[in-house]
Parts: sequence; structure tokens; C-alpha cells
Amino acid sequence: MGAWPVRDALYHLERSKPASLQAQIREILIESIRLGQLAPGDPVPSTRAMAGRLSVSRNTVTLAYQALVAEGFLISRERSGFYVDPSATDGIAERPDSGQVGAGIDWGPRLAKQPGAQRNLVKPTDWQRYKYPFVYGQVDHEVFPIAEWRDCVRQAMGKRWIDAWTEDRFAEDDPLLVSEIARRILPLRGIAAEPSQILVTLGAQNALYLIAAMLVGEKTRVAMEDPGYPDMRNILGLRTDHVHSLPVGPEGLEWEGGLDDIELLFTTPSHQFPTTVTMPLARREALLSEARSRDIVIIEDDYEFETNYSGTPHPALKSLDRDGRVIYVGSLSKSLMPGLRLGFIVADAALIQEMRALRRLMLRHPPGNNQRAAALFLANGHFDVLVRRIHRTYRDRWQIMGQALAQYFPGWSSPPGFGGSAYWLTGPAKLDSRALAARGLEDGVVIEPGAPFFADPDAGARHLRLGFSSIPAERIEEGIERLSRLIAE
Repeated sequence: MGAWPVRDALYHLERSKPASLQAQIREILIESIRLGQLAPGDPVPSTRAMAGRLSVSRNTVTLAYQALVAEGFLISRERSGFYVDPSATDGIAERPDSGQVGAGIDWGPRLAKQPGAQRNLVKPTDWQRYKYPFVYGQVDHEVFPIAEWRDCVRQAMGKRWIDAWTEDRFAEDDPLLVSEIARRILPLRGIAAEPSQILVTLGAQNALYLIAAMLVGEKTRVAMEDPGYPDMRNILGLRTDHVHSLPVGPEGLEWEGGLDDIELLFTTPSHQFPTTVTMPLARREALLSEARSRDIVIIEDDYEFETNYSGTPHPALKSLDRDGRVIYVGSLSKSLMPGLRLGFIVADAALIQEMRALRRLMLRHPPGNNQRAAALFLANGHFDVLVRRIHRTYRDRWQIMGQALAQYFPGWSSPPGFGGSAYWLTGPAKLDSRALAARGLEDGVVIEPGAPFFADPDAGARHLRLGFSSIPAERIEEGIERLSRLIAE
């Protein structure tokens, strides 16, 4: 499988270098092995082909290959040629002469921003292999209707819909997806919107970045919840130093006395991130009134809107908005699949028009095939079936986890009033959830420590989040019990 790109790869020699041609050929192949361009067992170009490509004698190439055989990078097969030794990559990074170049450019002083230095949520990329993955934001493959999704993808790829995703729409979105969002998704949150008020994004993350790029300058004063969404704090921190933290109480955001000179406010009223508390209707109306009197624009991240299976749903803040100051952000990633990366913004048409123009400069539009497949998934009623299935599955897990937490961690949490897919725990003052997370991995338990959610990471040491969307119901109690034993130790 790996032979054809190697056969066509472009290699060249620098004849002005002091290194001999043989040494350069050796370096080329070692670097190809190190980078994975040549995988263990792959054939390398024949000596004749390599000699012709590099304009050197065949003998020069043969001597280089033989040296690589002696060093354990290649093996020779009679009447077949040379192949990468199956064990060639073992310890290759430690080999003193692997063909790597020098230190090169120091990029630090050249960077206008350094997002890599920010604090972020971190979870194992291989979380599936852990027995008790209390991770958040992942879907259970057993719940997702893969056959129905596959059928929608097949339909989208057929001749009937081929124009929907093969054409470059420049800055426009799939009209069918926009229509389905307006017709099926937004009414569930009490929102009415015209197509001109909807922009499709690459998930909620892309939506939040677009909004910040449009509305946040160096002197813009922004407020957000603490604890709150770490990536939003990071997005805002790249644009302004005036990011103010507002506390979260039993009824969500507590803004009283904290909105002086604030121009933009980020909040998650329906399902506060990460504490899961829900802002009551009266508080929502009061927040809108306060924002109106101070001329504050509100960004409402209504994540997990489709997992409301506990209590009476409250209308979205956007549905109560009468003067267009609420920018609504929604996502299909949490319910469909995180890797799909589809979200949307609902806002005044004038703002959507400008964000559409900015998005065009960044990526034009999200992939048309994904948009049309998602549109068909919604139009055919599969999304409605999925939501009902999620409700049944998550409600069961929510109850099992609630009972387990009451037994093993009494007083550490309260049931989410909205539903959702996670519990927020507050332990004793001496708890170090970061150390607990590290110990948990050794015992097969994956949790999320609270530090990244807080402006002051030390304030989050006693907090942690436990997701239940990806762990089978039968493992929840055992995982909670194991976590309690780790704390007791």
C-alpha cells in the first residue's frame, strides 16, 4: 500500500554539500522512514530507478542501500529488491544521524499570538481503551443510527444531489440545511429565524471564533462565566486583555455589580458550562433587561439543547430577545457526531452578512457534502428519532450515576436540572482533582479536573466533571466506586 507514493516521491541531492552522495542518499531514506513516508515492510525504489532519479551512478545507490542494510534500516530480498526493515523505526528518534536539520527559525519572537501557551482541556486521545471513560463531548456509537446516517450520505452522493456539494457556493450555505435548522431545530428552543439570520459553521467553536473576530478588539471589555468554557476564554484572550470573570451560582450567571462598562457578555444560561445549572426564566428576563439598559450584546451558547430530558425546558435567551442583541450559537456535533463539525449562528441579518464575508476569507463554507447529508438526516426525521433515543439512554445513565454519586460521594453534586450528559462535582477543600485525574488513568478511570474551567486554575482544584455519554450504563457504578477508592487512598 505504501509503495506507490514512494515510487513517485521527489528526491534530490545537494551536490555542493560536503557530505558524500552516498551519505545524502542514506539521509534521504532514513528521514523518509522517520516521517512515516516509508513504513516498515515497504519496498524502496530500485537502485536503477533511484540512480536515474538522482542522476548518479547505480553503484553509488547500491553502496548506500547496503550501508542501510548493515545499519538495520533496510533488508535485501534476492531477486526482489530492498525493503524497509520491520524493526527500522525502533529507536530511530535516538539515532544520532537521522537526517534531521538544525534548529532552524526561532518562531517565538515572530508570532503575533501564542495560543499554544494557553490552558486547555486535555483528555487521552485513546480514551476508548479505558474501562471507565467519564469523558465529556463524545457520542456513544451504540446510540447513533449509523445505518440511517449512511443512507443520508449515500443520497447526498447520488446524482440527484450532486450539485449541492460539488459546486463552490463561495460564501453560501446549503439552503436545505438552513431550512431544516429553521424548521426543526430552532422551534425547539422557541426561536424563529429567517434564512438570512442563520450561518452554518464548523461547529460551535468556529462560531464563537467568528463572533469574537467580528466584535472583540484590543479595548473591548468582555465578561463571561467563571467557571466557564475554557476555549471561549482563550478565544477572547487572544483579542483583548479585558476579559472579566463573573461568578456562577445556583441559578447560573450572577452578574449583579459586574457589568460596568461591559460591551459583550458570554453565557450558557440553559445548561451552564460546566456546572450544568439552569438559569430560571425570571433571571433570563432580568439579564436581558440589564443588557438592554447598558447596551450589552450577549453571546448565548445553547450547547446540548437536544439533551433536555429532565424538567420543563426553558426558552432560549434568544427567543426572549426583542432588539437583536442576543447572538445565538448552536451545534449539531454533540448529538450527531463531534467529528462532523457542524454548528450555526442565529443573529441579525446585518451581522450574519458580515460574518459570512469573514468566513469566506477563512474557509468559504463548511463542506457541502456534510451539510447536505446532515440536512437529509434532519429532513427524513432521523434526528428526531436520535433525540428520543438519546433521551432514553442518557436518562438511564443520569439516574444510575446520580444514585452512585449519592452513595459514594454524598454532597458533592446536585442533579443537573436540564439533563445533559455530565455531572459537576465539588469536593472538599483539600482535593486536588488534577492529581486524582492522573491516578485515575492508571486505574482505567478517565475524569476531567476542574482547573481549566476557572480563570484562576487553583480555584478549580476541588472540582471535577464526570461525563456519561460514552460509558456503558453497567460500568458507571463500578467506575464511581473505583474513583471513591482512589480518593480514599
